Parts: sequence; structure tokens; C-alpha cells
Amino acid sequence: RDAREPWHGRAREAAAELLRQRTQFVFTTLILAETYAYFSRSPAIRIQVLDDAQHNPVLVWEPVGPADEVETARLLRQHPDKAYSFCDAASFVVMQRLGLTRAAAFDEHFRQFGQFDVLP
Repeated sequence: RDAREPWHGRAREAAAELLRQRTQFVFTTLILAETYAYFSRSPAIRIQVLDDAQHNPVLVWEPVGPADEVETARLLRQHPDKAYSFCDAASFVVMQRLGLTRAAAFDEHFRQFGQFDVLP
């Protein structure tokens, strides 16, 4: 939603293609928190982020449960050489739990983790 970002055009193209394929996007509460924080200085956009999270049928809000949090901490300890954020690692754990194999991300950590096809 920020045309000034260098990857904005690629993100729009990838999102349009995934929507044409009727792909659903799974996101966690941690991803929502990061996205909301990113847009926190723009009232209209931050409210749209919340509205999309709660009402857009393409988006699936998947909570990070206590067992996911324990597994996230284990994963981070298992990869001390990587600079994964807790949010990244929790995403990996939730994706594994759900059996997801593709991630829409510009974060290089998803490629480093090596268990998902990363789009775009």
C-alpha cells in the first residue's frame, strides 16, 4: 500500500496474480501487529488493515497458540546463526503446522529457512 517502497510494483503484481488464482493468504496476529505498526502514522490505512484482517474473505487470520510459541523459541535456539525475528520464526512454525508450502514475502529469511517456495 506504499508506492514509495522499492518492491511495491512487484508486490502489486504478485498479489494480483495470486488473487486470480483464488489463493487465500494466511497471516498471524504477529504479522498483523507488524503491518499495523508499519502503517500506524496513516489513520485511514491502519484502519483498512484492521478491516481487511477481519472481513476480507481472501485473508485467513491464524492465531499463534502457546504450543506455537514454544516451538518458535525452540526453532530460534536451533538456528543461532540466523537473524530470524520472533515473528518470522512464528510464521515458519504456523506454516509447518498448517502444511503450507508457499510464502508471499520479501523477507530474505523465508528463503534462508529453505522449507517454502517464496513468492514473488
